Amino acid sequence: MEKKWLEAVAAASGLEALETLRVEALGKKGEISGLMKGLGALTPDERKSAGAALNQLKDSVAAAIEARKAQLGEAAIDARLQRETLDMTLPVGTGPQGRLHPISQTIDEIIAIFGEMGFKVAEGPDIEEDFYNFTALNIPPDHPARQMHDTFYLGASGSGRPTNPAALGAEESADRKFGKAATPTDLEGRKLLRTHTSPVQIRYMKSHKPPMRIIAPGRTYRCDSDMTHTPMFHQVEGLVIDEKTHMGHLKGCLTEFCRAFFGVSDLPLRFRPSFFPFTEPSAEVDIGCSRKGGELKLGNYGDWLEILGCGMVHPKVLELGGVDPARYQGFAFGMGIERIAMLKYGIPDLRTFFDGDARWLSHYGFQPLDVPSLVGAAR
Repeated sequence: MEKKWLEAVAAASGLEALETLRVEALGKKGEISGLMKGLGALTPDERKSAGAALNQLKDSVAAAIEARKAQLGEAAIDARLQRETLDMTLPVGTGPQGRLHPISQTIDEIIAIFGEMGFKVAEGPDIEEDFYNFTALNIPPDHPARQMHDTFYLGASGSGRPTNPAALGAEESADRKFGKAATPTDLEGRKLLRTHTSPVQIRYMKSHKPPMRIIAPGRTYRCDSDMTHTPMFHQVEGLVIDEKTHMGHLKGCLTEFCRAFFGVSDLPLRFRPSFFPFTEPSAEVDIGCSRKGGELKLGNYGDWLEILGCGMVHPKVLELGGVDPARYQGFAFGMGIERIAMLKYGIPDLRTFFDGDARWLSHYGFQPLDVPSLVGAAR
C-alpha cells in the first residue's frame, strides 16, 4: 500500500491532482484513514503492531505529499515567471506600454502651472542638517517636530542608518521617554532625513539675492505609517520674496493654482488663521467641496476640505536665510503632492502609490507623451 501511494504521489501532475490523492488516502473517508478506524476491532496485540505500521504508512504518505506539493509549487512559480517575462529589447508596441506614475505627472502639472506664474524649480538634499530643517525655520529646540518619534535622525557621521532609540545611552533614552527637550548643543550639526522641503527655501535664500520666486518639490520623511500617512512622501513648497509682496498676492497665487490644477474655474478658497513657526501671519487653506451621498466633489457646494498651509515668511526666517527683513518680505506655502493627486484622480488609498503594482499603474498612470501644459489645442 505504501508503494502504491508513493508512486501515485510522485506521478501527480499538478496541485489539484495531488489534493485529490491526499483526500483519497488521508481524508476522513480515505483508504488509510479507514484502516485506522478499524483498529478498534483488533485484539490488543494486533492493534499494537497494526497501529504502528499504519502510523508509519500515514507519516510516509503525508511527507511525500508535502514534498511533492513544494516541488509543484516551485514549478508553478517558474512557469508563471516564464509566461510573464517582459523582453525589454522588443520594439515599442509589441508589449505592455509603460506608464508615468501619478506622482511624476502631478509634479509636472505643478511645475507647469507655477512656471506660468514665473516660479523656478529649486532642489536640495534629502539628508539635511538640523539647522536648515528646524533652526533656520524658527522651530525651537523643544518643538514636538524635533522629537525622535517624528524625525528620522541619522548617526553622528551622517552616513549611518536612522537612529534606533534602543541603541541610545540610558540617560538619553530616559530623556526621550519622558519628553525632555533636546538642547541646541545636542542638535548642532545633527543629520536627519528632511521632514519637509522648507530647507530648500533656506538654502536658496542663502545663495541668491532677492527678488526670488521658487517652488521646491521633492521627497520628505517622517515616522508615520497608516492609510493616510507613509514614512516617505512628497511635498511641494513655494517661496516668494521681494519688497512689496503681501497676503493678497499669496491669496491670488494659490487661488489661481487650485483652480487650474483641479480644473474648476469657480473653485472657492477659504483662508483660516493658523500657526506655523516659520510664517506670521499663518493660514490653512480650504477648498470648496461636497460630500453628499458619500461622494467627494470639488466645487462651490458649500462644504470645505483642508488642503494646504501658508503664510507670510517670519522675519526671523528671513534673517537666518541671509535676507534683510527690514527691506524684504514674502510669502510661503506647502502642500502634500500625494494628497492633491488623490483628490484630483480619485485614488482612495495613499499606500497604493508605493506598492509597485503594474496593474494599479496601468489604471492610474499616464501616457509618456501626456505632457502637462496650460496651453490647450486650438479648436
